[in-house]
Amino acid sequence: MKLGIIGTGYVGLVSGVCFAENGNNVICMDLDAKKIERLKKGDPVIYEPGLEELLEKNIAEGRVEFTTSLKDVVQKTDVIFLCLPTPPYEDGSVDLRHVLDVAGNMAKYINGYKVIVSKSTVPVGTCDEIRKLIASKTKKKFDVVSNPEFLKEGAAVPDFMSPDRVVVGTKSKKAAKIMQELYSSFMRVSERFILMDERSSELTKYAANSMLALRISFMNELANLSGIVKADINNIRRGIGSDPRIGSSFLFPGVGYGGSCFPKDVKGLLNTSKEKGYDFKILKAIDEINNRQKLIMVDKILAHNKNNIKGKTFTVWGLSYKPRTDDLREAPALTIIERLLEHGAKINAYDPVANDNFKMLYGKKFNKVKIYKDNYSALKNSDGLLLVTEWNEFRKLDIDKLKKLMKQRVIFDGRNIYDPKFVRANGFKYFGIGF
Repeated sequence: MKLGIIGTGYVGLVSGVCFAENGNNVICMDLDAKKIERLKKGDPVIYEPGLEELLEKNIAEGRVEFTTSLKDVVQKTDVIFLCLPTPPYEDGSVDLRHVLDVAGNMAKYINGYKVIVSKSTVPVGTCDEIRKLIASKTKKKFDVVSNPEFLKEGAAVPDFMSPDRVVVGTKSKKAAKIMQELYSSFMRVSERFILMDERSSELTKYAANSMLALRISFMNELANLSGIVKADINNIRRGIGSDPRIGSSFLFPGVGYGGSCFPKDVKGLLNTSKEKGYDFKILKAIDEINNRQKLIMVDKILAHNKNNIKGKTFTVWGLSYKPRTDDLREAPALTIIERLLEHGAKINAYDPVANDNFKMLYGKKFNKVKIYKDNYSALKNSDGLLLVTEWNEFRKLDIDKLKKLMKQRVIFDGRNIYDPKFVRANGFKYFGIGF
């Protein structure tokens, strides 16, 4: 098929490259000319395991190309994916300007039947808005389809190539048939194509992420209670996770969730509820719990140091909101670092892939944070190690190195990846989530 991708951010680029890998001809479009030039050279701009190799391969084989021309992408393709940013406003409502501006501008270039696919996370009813807007500017035939993405950063390529489900919202039999044919090559083992109406599809994305955020927040609350009553949250997690009705995914307590989806989608669904006059109480609690959880390790650090950390140095391992990505959006590390700096602490930090992003995006704001090239160098003369992101390379501690490098032997484990007995047996104080 001839596919167009408008927007080469995380969703757009992964989608475009993976569609090309399965034999489609793909044109990716973005207004950022510098970004397009980098993409043409095989530089994916973002860090995502496996993406660069697929990008280079499909450029070489001529299945994916990049342009800044909206006219080209509309007129030379049959199925056009809108993969545009939908940032939240302060009240949680969604900024649809990028989506609606592109929809309005592309209408004049439609030269035949097109399937226009909303891939961005958008409020219920957005497909209806897009349809009305385009119909007001062209007499050509087209259909608007909702096709939300469910990619996990750090595993986006395998997620796309072998999806656990593909949700498509449309009432058009013609568009449904085209979308099913497009995705059929990704489902050779089992059928996971779920067809529904557009509004249900739009709400499905918000519902899925909010449900996962709920599980995380519930486990964080349970861990906090476990610490009070002297129970072991790791044992509890295994106990409830073995129940097939519950399962083991998203049951790991920590310093809260971040990223581009969970925080935004919880707030977005909450805002939709408010607009419709429904009091969605559990969503309010999820958001409140997560904001509080991001600071729980700061509270532990302050308590351990009798509320005086001025001049003390703390080492932060992990800046990205999760492993296997350089994404810093809503990352708990940012909230933690900001609060520690407010109390007069000094911060050393290291992340396997997000160091450069941190310097570029937050270098001015956090100009007192020292970024190191490896995790152990960042520990020199440290008054405490704070594990924030559970990268694999952090899981096995060289405890002897820690003893030599650190001024104070104390570990604040924000993801419960270390064995408290082992840490304490080696002369360190240990503070975890629920410990």
